[in-house]
Amino acid sequence: MAPRSRPSGKQAAPARGAGSRPGAGSGHGRIVSGPEGPDCLDAMQLAALEQAVRRWVDAAAGPAARLSRQRVLLVFLLIRYTGAKLSEALALDPGADVDFGSGVLRLGGAAGQPGAREVQVSALLAGELRAILEGPAFAGAPGPGLGLDPGFVRRKFYELARAAGFDKRQGGPEMLRKARAVELLQGNVPLPVVQAMLGHVTPAPTSAYVSFSPDDIRMVARGFLEREASRGSSARNSFYGKVRALDAGDIQTRVELATLDGLRVEALVTNDSVRRLGLRPGRLVTAEVKAPLVSVLLRPGAGAARTPPPASSLENVFPGLVEEVRAGVINTECVVRVSEATRVCALVPASWARARSLGPGDAVWVLCGACAVVLHVE
Repeated sequence: MAPRSRPSGKQAAPARGAGSRPGAGSGHGRIVSGPEGPDCLDAMQLAALEQAVRRWVDAAAGPAARLSRQRVLLVFLLIRYTGAKLSEALALDPGADVDFGSGVLRLGGAAGQPGAREVQVSALLAGELRAILEGPAFAGAPGPGLGLDPGFVRRKFYELARAAGFDKRQGGPEMLRKARAVELLQGNVPLPVVQAMLGHVTPAPTSAYVSFSPDDIRMVARGFLEREASRGSSARNSFYGKVRALDAGDIQTRVELATLDGLRVEALVTNDSVRRLGLRPGRLVTAEVKAPLVSVLLRPGAGAARTPPPASSLENVFPGLVEEVRAGVINTECVVRVSEATRVCALVPASWARARSLGPGDAVWVLCGACAVVLHVE
């Protein structure tokens, strides 16, 4: 999962009506079809909504209010990342239905009951669920279940969706469940695996030609979930986000990427690469840049985030704070935090770093050219 993708103080305005519901008649469309209404939120919008929920928890006026909001956060995370129904999330028995070691949750009733199923979650999400369930928010909770009123939870979901700039119905439990199905399918998780995770009774026609064992389902789901979680876990020199714009030339195309934490990254790739990767506005991609291709410049003062960027021919310029310095004889490795979720590692001349006494806490600019950025799609 990408849970705990903490806000950076900068939130891109979510696009209204830019959902990613597949077209009618497709196999994917059948698994997430529903009545006329707002489109499902896409992966970027889901991330923005999750950040809004976390900010709401952090803004609680006191300990009692924070614990109450953590209970709502727990239900949100269960639906957001497992595709559980609201009733299934509220009925979860932490003592019997959760195996924190393996990251497996049982939803829909006791083992063997109709509709009961096991759902894999990432290790990062399992850790956060455990911290909430075993913390004071649920201390002394009577019996199984989370002890929350479904009407109250639904109203809070609607309020939080509106606060994040979405149609309130897009934040409803049913729409979040559908959005998760679309997100998994667009992440190339096989349709039968998605069907098993969400507990759909009627398989889509394409699933009839593929057979997956329970072990296969867990393995495929775990692989996707761990990749997903790593996107929000401060992977160095890696930016995950959505293609915002394409500017095609005769040989190369400039690609602008909007990341989950509000950064803008430019890449320059060949037109052939655009076709091979299927790049288009809205496509989710990962941008990477090698440390030797990253430059670092000092900027005046740690609080000077609004200082105009330096004049440079390099397209990508980010303000940041040095977190770690490893000095070498020839080169020095410098790790810079450019947002809450993104660290960039650069190799700079050791003599340059020594002359400036470069160390943790220093305010710097991180620069790299668009030609140095490599794009990957799943």
